[in-house]
Amino acid sequence: MRCSTLLADAARRLAEAGVESPRVDAELLLAHVLGTSRTGLLTLDAVPDDAAARFAALLDQRADRVPLQHLTGRAPFRHLELAVGPGVFVPRPETEALVGWALERLAGLGVPVVVDLGTGSGAIALSIAHEHPGSRVHAVERDPVAIEWTRANAAAFPAVDVLPGDMTDPALLSDLDGTVDLVVSNPPYVPDGARVPRDVADHDPPLALWGGPDGLDVVRGLLRTAARLLRPGGWLGIEHADQQGGALPALVRAHGAFADVADHPDLTGRPRFTTARRAQASNT
Repeated sequence: MRCSTLLADAARRLAEAGVESPRVDAELLLAHVLGTSRTGLLTLDAVPDDAAARFAALLDQRADRVPLQHLTGRAPFRHLELAVGPGVFVPRPETEALVGWALERLAGLGVPVVVDLGTGSGAIALSIAHEHPGSRVHAVERDPVAIEWTRANAAAFPAVDVLPGDMTDPALLSDLDGTVDLVVSNPPYVPDGARVPRDVADHDPPLALWGGPDGLDVVRGLLRTAARLLRPGGWLGIEHADQQGGALPALVRAHGAFADVADHPDLTGRPRFTTARRAQASNT
């Protein structure tokens, strides 16, 4: 079948299924099947029958809202391509802005100590380790399924310490208390009962999504952990939902251990993450 016809039919089907980026998804799936890039499809005239059949099977799953990244097994994030699949949160492009901010804070520090709480696929932790090679990064994940994806992705980064743990645990990484330069997290922040797309509701792990009635229950525990781990002057960065651009900064200010609280947009201009600096040491 002609490539152009196959893609046009596929994009139309995905659009009818409610997929947000039907043409892009169709092209990425076909490129995956053929072992080429989206650009490579431009010079392709016909698609072999066996490849078309594999493409049709993947298309059926995508139309049923299986995440694109689960079908290809890969998720691009900044300069990395991460292995993902059932049981781990698929990293989103919006989170790349948080990593960019983190790297700016680490600039000039030769061997900074970084903690990524709720690391999932390892997107944030591994990007920091990749782009600031001197970093000592500790990637924490409590979900026993998700952490296997973390370990697989971190295999190429022997300096990254992957450990099981709950970001709200008062004893987590207690040997690092008061010494950490940066704590960063994309925690579960979706309010209980909120409506989310089928791709998310059916396939992202619940532990990575739900954050209590206002979406900030886990963050409250995270703040206690961050306050304990950070050295005075150390930085904190937390991703949040679009609607939490006022609530999360207010929560951080009310905690009492942080100064210079600010909120930042992602690349689309939506409120996306809150940052702060550790004030004087306390037992807060």
